[in-house]
Amino acid sequence: MDLLALADFNLVARHGGFRKASRAAGRPKATLSRRVAELEASLELRLFERGARVLKLTEEGRALFERTGQLLTELDETAAAIASGGHSPRGRLRISAPLLFSQTAMGKLAAGFALKFPDVRLEVTTEDRSVDMIEEAYDLVIRVNPERDESLIGRIFLHDQLVVVASPKLAPPVDESAAPAVVRGQGREAEAWEVTTATGKARIAVNPILSLASLVMVRDAARMGVGAARLPISLVSHDLADGTLVRWGDVEGPEIALWALYPSRRLLSARVSAFLEHLKEAFPQGTPDELAAYLGR
Repeated sequence: MDLLALADFNLVARHGGFRKASRAAGRPKATLSRRVAELEASLELRLFERGARVLKLTEEGRALFERTGQLLTELDETAAAIASGGHSPRGRLRISAPLLFSQTAMGKLAAGFALKFPDVRLEVTTEDRSVDMIEEAYDLVIRVNPERDESLIGRIFLHDQLVVVASPKLAPPVDESAAPAVVRGQGREAEAWEVTTATGKARIAVNPILSLASLVMVRDAARMGVGAARLPISLVSHDLADGTLVRWGDVEGPEIALWALYPSRRLLSARVSAFLEHLKEAFPQGTPDELAAYLGR
């Protein structure tokens, strides 16, 4: 197989078209088109569906892109490392991280990484949706309790715990009365939170009166005494310590785990390996207290 043609195919697939790939690489569009056509002829496969305005990978093209894209990147990195006489990470590193982690910790993490590895161009996007790492060209994603995906591997680097908190001005409900609550997203008319307290398990009836888009906003509203809130303990640890908020109980349910995920490849890029090590250095034990301390610095 012609590696140059394969590299041109990956370039076009990554940019989603011949014109964009041509502009990005500074090479003639006709040359890229010819190279891809030659690769299709040698493989006797159609790799792209060519429409009037849309260029789309075929099933075979997608499979080839997924299996060869990272390999070609690793070859480039190896050649660059040998040429430079070392193995320092370099090149672009694209990361997708969830909203709360990005708002509270990712700025410090990204800055620290950039200072350690100035040859890496780090790009971080913030979104809670499950991105397609291959199609959207992400090198690593950070997710909270992700669903199982056999195409990805990864590791847990942080643990957290949900707690119910409220301002000291707001008394816990008695009997079957409902407490006002601040929730993230669309709140239901009536809801109950199952918690564990110092005296055992309890059920807190709540009435969501305020729905906000982020947990940072939820925390700030809870500080004002608007209502109780379910929040990660790392986000409210300092509030609990200084009495701005009080703890009504620990939420029953699965543990919160933050995962760093990357494509299941035999070889891991130096950039991804370096960022994974950076996470380990920032959170060596991966506990909520470590995250709270990191956010408080």
